[in-house]
Amino acid sequence: MANKLNPGEEAQLLQTIEMFEVIVQSQTDDTQSLEILKEAYTKLGREAELINTSKRIAQAYLEHGQLSSAILEYETILQRKPNDADVRAALKQIEDKANSAVTQPPADPTVLPSVSETTLLRRQGKTTVSATPSDVDDGRKSLQKVFVESKIISAGDFELCFPVVDLKTVPTDVVEPFIQKLHDKGILSLEKSLKLLSDKSRMAFMPLDRYESDMDLARGFPAEVCRRWCVLPFDRMSKSILVATANPFNQQAAKELAESTTHRMLWYVASPVEITANLRKAFR
Repeated sequence: MANKLNPGEEAQLLQTIEMFEVIVQSQTDDTQSLEILKEAYTKLGREAELINTSKRIAQAYLEHGQLSSAILEYETILQRKPNDADVRAALKQIEDKANSAVTQPPADPTVLPSVSETTLLRRQGKTTVSATPSDVDDGRKSLQKVFVESKIISAGDFELCFPVVDLKTVPTDVVEPFIQKLHDKGILSLEKSLKLLSDKSRMAFMPLDRYESDMDLARGFPAEVCRRWCVLPFDRMSKSILVATANPFNQQAAKELAESTTHRMLWYVASPVEITANLRKAFR
C-alpha cells in the first residue's frame, strides 16, 4: 500500500513520472531512469505501472547482457505477482541461455566507466577515480576523443574552448563549460553538443527547463564544487541524488560531489544554460 502523500508530494511524483517517461521513450535501456519511475509508481501505489516498469528494467538488463540483474528484477516481480506468465517465460529463456552460453570475454579495460558507475564503485570501495598527471580528471581526454578525433571540431578550436580551471581559486560564479564556449563562439551549437554527449556517454538528457529543481537540495552541496564544474544536484529519489552536468566525463566533479553525500548519484546530461540558471538561483 502506498504511503499517505500530501498534495505537494503527489504533484512532484506525477511530474517526475511525466518527465522520466519521456526520457525512457528515447532511451529504453536507461535503467537508472526506469528505477526512478519504478519508485515513483511504488509511492503512488500504482501497482500495474510498477510491475510494467520492473519488466522494462529487466529487459534493459538483458539487452546489456546483465543476466543476474535481470533475474533479480524478475524474481522481485514474482514476489508481487507469482503467476505472471510473461515473467516465468522470461526466466525460463534466461535459464536456457545461461546453460548454453560460453564463457563471456573479459571487459574491455580501455572503456572509461560512466561517472555514475565510478561514483558507485568508489562507494563500494572497489575502485578509485583515475588521476591525470595533475591529479584531476576533468574529462579533457574523453572530450577530445569525442569532438576532435571524430573530426567534429578542430584541435585548435578544442584548445581555444576547453576551460582551464584554477582549483586554488574559489569561483564566485559558474565557470562556463566547454560546450557553452563552443556555442558562444559559433563553433558548434549546444543542441548538437548535447546530443553527441548523451549518445557517447549513454547518459540520458534531462530538460531542466521542464523540471522543478530542488534548490534546498542543491544548497546542501558545496557551491564551490557546483560552480567550478557546472553541476547541479536537482532532485532526490529515496537514496539517490539526481545530478545534471554539461560534461558527463568529468570524474573530478563526481569525486568532489561524492565526498559531500552518502547517497548514490545518478547523472544526467543537461544544457549548461539551464544548469547555470539554477545554480545562480540556488547560490545567490
